Amino acid sequence: MYCRMSDKFKEECGVFGIFGTKEASVLTTLGLHSLQHRGQEGAGIVSFDGKAFHSVRKQGLVGDNFNNKDILSKLPGKTAIGHVRYSTTGESKPENLQPFFANLAIGGFACAHNGNLTNTYSIKKQLVETGSIFQTSSDTEIILQLVARSKKKKIINKLIDALHQIKGAYSLVILTNKKLIGVRDPFGIRPLVLGDKNGSPVLASETCALDMIGAKYVRDIENGEMIVITESGIESIKPFKKIPERPCIFERIYFASPDSIVGNKTVYTYRKALGEQLAFENNIIADVVVPIPDSGVSAAIGFSQKSKIPFELGIIRSHYVGRTFIEPSQTIRQFGVKLKHSVNRSCIENKKVILIDDSIVRGTTASKIVKMVYEAGAKEVHLGISCPPILHPDFYGIDTPNYNQLIASKSSLKEMTKLVGAKSLFFLSLNGTYKAMGCEKRNSKTPQFTDHCFTGEYPIDVTEILKLNR
Repeated sequence: MYCRMSDKFKEECGVFGIFGTKEASVLTTLGLHSLQHRGQEGAGIVSFDGKAFHSVRKQGLVGDNFNNKDILSKLPGKTAIGHVRYSTTGESKPENLQPFFANLAIGGFACAHNGNLTNTYSIKKQLVETGSIFQTSSDTEIILQLVARSKKKKIINKLIDALHQIKGAYSLVILTNKKLIGVRDPFGIRPLVLGDKNGSPVLASETCALDMIGAKYVRDIENGEMIVITESGIESIKPFKKIPERPCIFERIYFASPDSIVGNKTVYTYRKALGEQLAFENNIIADVVVPIPDSGVSAAIGFSQKSKIPFELGIIRSHYVGRTFIEPSQTIRQFGVKLKHSVNRSCIENKKVILIDDSIVRGTTASKIVKMVYEAGAKEVHLGISCPPILHPDFYGIDTPNYNQLIASKSSLKEMTKLVGAKSLFFLSLNGTYKAMGCEKRNSKTPQFTDHCFTGEYPIDVTEILKLNR
């Protein structure tokens, strides 16, 4: 099992659904493959053939588990939903793989969830005390339990009843006997888009999944919106009071695929702009700009172009060390970051180097890479981060460390610079981050994004989680 104690935020999850096509499970497999960057612990697909639901859930990568006709033959039907998982709540166990499925009194109900509920403990406690039995440790099962126990008669009303009881960030893709349903939380923290594949509606976490299957992008699902897809067409329902949208800023900074479209621009465009703004704010004299791959590449290109300092691939990342890599001995463990990164000495030696990355969490990996670059003969090593310091953990679907593990939360800039071993360490300002996103500056009254990792301003109450984590 891979180690969670890394120097990066961990992925969220990815969801996908398609309605009314003969190749539903095949297209769902392809869609999940394109969303693999959002979670690599496991994947699952639930399909419906008009009479029965079919489910396959496997630990590991999509390509390793849904790659043959035997598996796909177990998923017949014209409608399917899928999920790629990284566990933010619930342990990494097969029973926690999604989509979850239950036979309710009104028919089958399958649910795939990207996000995290913030009132899990209190709701689960109440449900258990009144007779509910839980089969998993995932907060997603709470949604199924609430739907099952609702006194409402119709499935949509049952779902709305359940949604009004939960708090947190979520994008849901749900499959019933007659419907494919997509839902975004009231703030729109987690993403969900609507597409069309030759007349078949598609729901996905990102537009890259639409591109993969040759579907057209129609629009983003709005914050607080429910999309209900049936043979009669697509219906939009607004079950919540309208509030300003606050999508997660880390989708643009880190999580989403660079080729996905967000706000009419590719994610790559935003990340390149972050690098440009970082160069504008920090005048560092150096010979070469080097990205920490792969996460720092886009920002490093922007930094290089803005600063006029040459861009070089001074660090090479190995793509053959999987996330399930087991470190069997101290002999292998001592190589640490070198298993994934090697220095291209010809780009580094006798040069003043600016390393660029998109974020720094614990600082452990960054310090090892800085040391490697110095050992390769660099005269100076400066480390630039294309986002502000991460001072607060996330509780909305990103697996993040607690306060005492966040280097910026417990250390001053001078202390951080010493810890990573660089000559200088510099971050992008908060207003600079917003400017790169296309905003003049952060609106302090109604921020345009969910940016609590930088500001500590959580749009959804997290008191219950903080108490449990003490």
